[in-house]
Formats: sequence, structure tokens, C-alpha cells
Amino acid sequence: MSSTVLTGLLSMTAEYTFDVFCSLDGFGSYGEDGDWGGYWGKHGPEFLARRLAQYEEDQRLVLGANTFRDFVEYLGAGTEVSGLDPVNARMKSMPTTVVSTTLDGPLDWPDADLVSGDAVDVVARLKEESELPLRSHGSLSMNRSLMAAGLVDRVQVTIFPVITGRTGTDPIFGGAADFDLELLGSRTLDSHTQELVYRPTLHG
Repeated sequence: MSSTVLTGLLSMTAEYTFDVFCSLDGFGSYGEDGDWGGYWGKHGPEFLARRLAQYEEDQRLVLGANTFRDFVEYLGAGTEVSGLDPVNARMKSMPTTVVSTTLDGPLDWPDADLVSGDAVDVVARLKEESELPLRSHGSLSMNRSLMAAGLVDRVQVTIFPVITGRTGTDPIFGGAADFDLELLGSRTLDSHTQELVYRPTLHG
């Protein structure tokens, strides 16, 4: 193997995808006055099949503390996955790194490592060391910081066909830096939901 090829292999890093759901007006969730239901009540069979196919790929999930707490609340602690739909069962069983300065271990989760420290430092190290691609779902403040640090390779935004101008909470890019986006792929699911994948570059 030539030294050029070896250097290239040694410098390769794991790809990191920031995966997030939102309404058309950019909110990641809705408040107590909302009556939409999960995924704004708009998820259909194509969306669910697409999610399962994406999460069945070998990869490591990276979560911030707040999103991990939400996972525990909605999916239940412990190793049990029976009773969960296939997508959530797969997400719960994936190897997972939880980045937090507030949680205490060990975590009551099937295959999770708790790493304390600044997310930028933790993810930079993960990208160098992980043999698997990295994917983060939600974890908005953490991923905005990672984007600003140039550590996010792909932003996957799934836009559901709703506007939550009255009840929307958690603007997914609220407080983020400015980015130029290169469109890598797009698809329509169930005739109404858009999946858009971008490569972000810090503007200026």
C-alpha cells in the first residue's frame, strides 16, 4: 500500500448526520395547546419504511442529554423493546453515545455509553475513532454547536405538511450560525412529506 493511500485511510473520519423532523415553518415540536399527535399525525407507510431502512444500517446514535431523557420517557428505560414499533425498537437497540455533563451513569439503556464533556470535543474524537457512521436525532442545541464547529457532514431534514405558527416550539435552527447548503438528495414520502439532505458549510 502506498504512503499516499495509507495517509488517506488514516485521515478518514466517520460521517456525521444530523437528522431532524420539523413543520414547514421550522419548528421541531409543538406546545401543550397543539392537538397534532405524534409526527404531527402525518406519518404514513412510506415514511415509516424509509425510517426503518435508514436505521437498520450499521451506525452509532449520538444524543444529547435532553433528547436521551425524552427517549427514556417515550420508549421506556431498560433493555425491553417488545411492544415498540419496529423503528423505535431499532433506535433503542442501536449502539448509542450520550453526551452530557448532567447525567450520571450507568445508563439504563441497552447499548449506551455516557461521555461527559463538551460535545464538540466528544464528537470530534468520535469521528476520528468510530468504525461506524454517526447519526444524531433531535438534540438541537448540541447539533447547532456541532454544525458551527464544522463537524456535521449531512443535515437530514424531514418536513411534515403542517404550519405550527400558533403552537410551534423548539425552532430547529433558532440561534444557529449562517450556513450555505448543498442539496445532496430529496424525496417525497406518502405524497406529502419531504425529506431533504444537505451538506452544510459555514457561511463567510
